[in-house]
Amino acid sequence: MPTNDTARRTSAARDVDERTEGQRSVDLTTLSDPAVTDPNKMSARDRTVIGVLLVSTFVVLLNETIMSVALPVLMQKLNVDPNTGQWLTAGFLLTMAVIIPITGFLIRRVHTRTLYGIAMVLFSTGTLTAALAPGFPVLLAARFIQASGTAIMMPLLMTTVMTLVPPARRGAVMGKPVDRHLGGAGDRPDHLRHPAQPARLARDVLDSAADRAGHAGHRRTADEDVGEQSHTPIDIPSVILSVFGFGGLVYGLSSIGQTSSAPSVLPLWLPFVVGGVGLTAFVVRQLLLQRTDRALLDLRTFKSRTFTLSSAMMALMMMTLLGTIVLLPIYLQTVLHLEPVVTGLLLLPGGLLMGLLGPVVGRLYDRFGIRKLLVPGAVITSAALWSTTFFKTATSPIWLVLVFHLLLSTGLAFVFTPLFTGGLGAVEPKLYSYGSAIFATTQQLAGAAGVALLVAILSVRSAALAGAGANAIESTAGGIHTAFLVAAIVSLVAIFGAFLIKTPAND
Repeated sequence: MPTNDTARRTSAARDVDERTEGQRSVDLTTLSDPAVTDPNKMSARDRTVIGVLLVSTFVVLLNETIMSVALPVLMQKLNVDPNTGQWLTAGFLLTMAVIIPITGFLIRRVHTRTLYGIAMVLFSTGTLTAALAPGFPVLLAARFIQASGTAIMMPLLMTTVMTLVPPARRGAVMGKPVDRHLGGAGDRPDHLRHPAQPARLARDVLDSAADRAGHAGHRRTADEDVGEQSHTPIDIPSVILSVFGFGGLVYGLSSIGQTSSAPSVLPLWLPFVVGGVGLTAFVVRQLLLQRTDRALLDLRTFKSRTFTLSSAMMALMMMTLLGTIVLLPIYLQTVLHLEPVVTGLLLLPGGLLMGLLGPVVGRLYDRFGIRKLLVPGAVITSAALWSTTFFKTATSPIWLVLVFHLLLSTGLAFVFTPLFTGGLGAVEPKLYSYGSAIFATTQQLAGAAGVALLVAILSVRSAALAGAGANAIESTAGGIHTAFLVAAIVSLVAIFGAFLIKTPAND
């Protein structure tokens, strides 16, 4: 009997030891994953996926503004006027506005790896076509292809960040500068020594970065899906209405700048009517389909006041930003007679400053929330735009342009990260993909409106001054001065809106 008792006690002790060892193994495994031990940390895999998407999105987004510096040269080389040349930007925005509304559905339906691959293939194909383009029509078609890839990447990145990053760290990730991941491609002065060949810039920098980012990203995003996956079939009528609605509005806005010397193929009012009717029908259909979770673009995101206000303010900022970005190189190269290389170097400090401020603003958002950053950011941005009203003549000092761009870059750094992070953080997690698509669509519509508005003002005012006897430089300078003044006035509305936006409760 004592022997049996001893055996039972030995067996029980062995069981306890095995359970303890098993528990110790579980504890060690758990401790090895920082995402488990600390809810505010991400796993190594999540960090890698987001890093790759950040790099890739940065590369493709260069296409949205890369033509602004090259536009005056292209207008001269391809023998097109500003109203025609603006379609290299407006056409890009048009394509984005048509495709982005569909991406909210695609993110929930298509595997992340597949969607990423499609985006990078489209982008790389468009970039190669642009580099080899023999004339304006082919270059414009290349911009359409590039925009198709960009339209997918923007919402994909935002949805991934909102899904994988803990709320307490979203600001830091949204504000993370991605230029350091490009291996120094952004600070190669040798590219700037070829100002007459903007296609070379696109080929050398964008193609190289796209190839590396695309290859790495396709490997790293394997089996990594974001958002709630759905198998709901796509609603074809919604796609058609989206094309006519968003495409019609952007086309109409982009046609405003057309003059009698380059008349539009369609009556000016027709795209707006088609776009308005199409967009109204699209909204009505989405409201009906979202009751059964079958909407192409779920509009329940607008139930959040913070999301709605953030979208509206983002629209105002994009109107003034893209319009100003298109006008500034024209002023520098046409009025001040600066070479494209000088234009690029003059704008370089502002870009570097925004990159340096990105992580700082992100950390400040995580600590202080949205309003304490948004209000000063809107004020600085407005001050920068008001400073452009001093760009009056061909003798305006270059240092004033540099100060303007530095102020603008600082203000935007304090505006965009809080708007993206706070606006998307205010919607339900299952609606992140739709919120990202709506945010991106709003940017494209507003950007097209801003470009069309300011280019139209430039054209009308320049024509009036030329008719009054002013020479070409004086008339262009006067038109740009008036356009900048309108942008500055619009920026005042953004300051008021900044006071209305609150930090989401879950941040």
